[in-house]
Amino acid sequence: MKNLKNTPATELLRNSLDTFLAKDMKAWSELCADDVIAEFPFAPEGTPSRFEGREALYAYLKDYPSYIDVKSIPTLKIYPTDDANIAIAEWSASGVVISNGNPYEMSYATFVTFRDGLIVNYREYWNPQAFMKAMSGGSFAE
Repeated sequence: MKNLKNTPATELLRNSLDTFLAKDMKAWSELCADDVIAEFPFAPEGTPSRFEGREALYAYLKDYPSYIDVKSIPTLKIYPTDDANIAIAEWSASGVVISNGNPYEMSYATFVTFRDGLIVNYREYWNPQAFMKAMSGGSFAE
């Protein structure tokens, strides 16, 4: 793996979104530290909102591309912060829910902390009502 230790957090965050768009959840999880904490504070009721560790996060995300086909990231703004290890992104995803053909249009606010070039904290905010509507009440993490 390429040494990313001195790569700016904004570039690391952009790379993580490119990997997500490529639908390579294994490669995305490998951008995370072993002890990563991922938080989805607005996760729909009854679904997990926090994951600890790379393996747990990968187990959660690995099947995502078979449920939602994200075709593009139409909007993306990445902001540096006063802390060189933290970057924030406002972005959107556009695609289709595979099981029902519904459009998937979602806006996100993502806060990511890096250590030695790897994600150690990933916190993502999105609209659970829009997600549930697109999924027609279903979930990719059943």
